[in-house]
Amino acid sequence: MKSDIRSIEYKDLGKIVEGLSEKRFRTDQIFGWLHAKGAESFDEMTNVPLSLREAFAREYEIYPVKVNRVLKSAHDGTGKYLFALHDGNLIESVLMRYEHGNSVCISTQVGCRMGCKFCASTIDGLVRNLSAGEMLGQVYGITKETGERISNIVLMGSGEPFDNYDETVRFIRLITDERGLGLSARNITVSTCGIVPGIRKFAGEGLPVTLALSLHACTDEDRKRIMPVANRYGLDEVMDACRYWFEKTGRRLTFEYSLIGGVNDRDEDAKGLASLVSGLNCHINLIPVNPIEERNYVQSPKQAVLAFKNKLEKNNINVTIRREMGRDIDGACGQLRRRVLKEEGR
Repeated sequence: MKSDIRSIEYKDLGKIVEGLSEKRFRTDQIFGWLHAKGAESFDEMTNVPLSLREAFAREYEIYPVKVNRVLKSAHDGTGKYLFALHDGNLIESVLMRYEHGNSVCISTQVGCRMGCKFCASTIDGLVRNLSAGEMLGQVYGITKETGERISNIVLMGSGEPFDNYDETVRFIRLITDERGLGLSARNITVSTCGIVPGIRKFAGEGLPVTLALSLHACTDEDRKRIMPVANRYGLDEVMDACRYWFEKTGRRLTFEYSLIGGVNDRDEDAKGLASLVSGLNCHINLIPVNPIEERNYVQSPKQAVLAFKNKLEKNNINVTIRREMGRDIDGACGQLRRRVLKEEGR
């Protein structure tokens, strides 16, 4: 199987070009075609000599990330994208339009093995990791389909980024390279369910991104019921890793907290959460859970969500309620992919 050329960082691409006895500026041309212009074939690289294009085509491939279908919300303009990969696998991405710009939530894996009870992505388990090039392909595909610039990227779609650590880091380095798309690392959020070694290692990468921790409960007992990863990494260990992240990077943390009716939206949950994050430079993002047919979880009533927010604010905690987007188009992680696979009998 040929190597994925979109996953090759600039410095390594330069070594390949040099090994072919070509001039250095050819590296800029090829990298620009791949990452600034979103080329999907070597034939598109019209200012690159045919002999060089053929040499690359013998060893490398631009693996397709093709739009399979697009659903667009009638309520808020959110777009849900289903992409087909070269091996027939399907992945999802979501385009969300805000006043401050367009944000894309991408997948890092086909499926997921984390087992979170409120998420459709994990029901059928993990199929495989995505390459950095396949992650880029989601961003480039949406950019090409809409003709609009993407200003923010969230690695919070299907998959656990730190379960695919090397490709996740490679993706960030490629998407922020000024010779390509040149997105600011400060406009990228990486979401983890709490892979402690990944958090600690990521703190040393020198990437000024935002780290978001999927918390969803304030005790180990409650967290284990909805997030199997809590059986491996306890809250004390996870919170220590978060403190280490802040000490190392100086970057404020985000805690994602999905509110599930009757499960984690009680008064004692708000008090426990406030105590858990006390003293941390953080922001809490409350998410009314998006019900999926395979689970019996329900959304907390609107008044309960507001009351939970008020309790946190009384403890001087920065908190917001995530705006619900794409509800009419299977907007939550894994829903569209799972529906299409069922339709196709897969």
